[in-house]
Amino acid sequence: MFDIQEIRSQFTILNREVNGKPLVYLDNAATSQKPDSVLKVWNDYYTELNANVHRGIHTLSQLATEEMELSRRKIQKFINAKHDFEVIFTKGTTEGLNLISYILTQKLKKDDEIIISYLEHHSNIVPWQLLCERTGAKLRVIPIDENGILQLNYLDEFLSEKTKVVSVNQVSNALGIVNPIEEIIAKTRKNSDAYIVIDGAQSAPHFEIDVQKMDCDFFVFSGHKMYAPMGTGILYGKQEILEELPPFHGGGEMIATCSFDGTTYAGLPFKYEAGTPNVGGNIALGAAVDFIEKTGRQNIQNHENALLEYAQRKLLELENIKIYGEKAKRTGVVSFNLEGVGISSDVGMILDKMGIAVRTGHHCTQPIMSFFNIAGTVRASFAVYNTFEEIDKLIEGVKKAQKMLS
Repeated sequence: MFDIQEIRSQFTILNREVNGKPLVYLDNAATSQKPDSVLKVWNDYYTELNANVHRGIHTLSQLATEEMELSRRKIQKFINAKHDFEVIFTKGTTEGLNLISYILTQKLKKDDEIIISYLEHHSNIVPWQLLCERTGAKLRVIPIDENGILQLNYLDEFLSEKTKVVSVNQVSNALGIVNPIEEIIAKTRKNSDAYIVIDGAQSAPHFEIDVQKMDCDFFVFSGHKMYAPMGTGILYGKQEILEELPPFHGGGEMIATCSFDGTTYAGLPFKYEAGTPNVGGNIALGAAVDFIEKTGRQNIQNHENALLEYAQRKLLELENIKIYGEKAKRTGVVSFNLEGVGISSDVGMILDKMGIAVRTGHHCTQPIMSFFNIAGTVRASFAVYNTFEEIDKLIEGVKKAQKMLS
């Protein structure tokens, strides 16, 4: 049974008001709200277990270590990684992508090529540009069509022995478009020996992830978009690749031996987890996985898809509404503009006065906005606790904005 009111009762923040109106939170692609169960686990760590992990023989350190490693195993199962030591704790997707681009530096040389797409977040553009600057490699970009759909015939054209990295998102944060990852990976495997990197920031919260079936080399995502605290995230990498590549940060925890004559590195996952980790956040990330699994990933997907279909239908009943990616397969996001209204932030401010939280602007995807020749969009993004009644309030808010801004 899927009981939306029971789910909403687990999120205390949904009871608050904003500008004298009940909160309607539709900015989940930026960050999701946290259920009380996750907040309790986070608070319990600091009130009952607060100690550093892996380094102490005293009871609190041992208990904290056990809880964080239990969380790692939960995440291993959540993404179906082969080994728990293939799961690296990070502070988010951005750090994961930067880590990968840095440790691949020695694998690229002048005129090698990196393939990304037009649908990428800046976090999956800039690190590869920096890698190109370090190595002399070149960046190639898969274009999109007028519906925001990747034109994969260009991938066929781009792939060659020069291709060393293919890095794409599974779901666009700006448009919600679900990319054909299986097809992209199959084409890449057939035509190159490139490392395959998948940005799962917008897919991990919404549907099932199986990295072994996917056969990617790396998969990264953030905790804060899937009901966990900010400053948490995961980098998955295949064992043989992580063992071969160099560390990212140097310091405590990631060494086997250290002397002034040289240092040897610890085994996985600690090789990539230098310094004191975000222990409370990492444990709470495991609690967020518990919440998702208890709710049911298929239940989440079905509910969010129904919300998206309803929101799109109601928006298109209005005049002068442009939805971007309308004809593409999408999840969790409807990104739109009021035609004739040049600044999406004006719409966002009107909605905010009604207690409705949406995101406006370019969503850290300026190339997408340039392609559509716009400055930004209004983005409503959904989570499992959102309701059809909240979408009705969004529609009323859009109607009000149309009257005020026309």
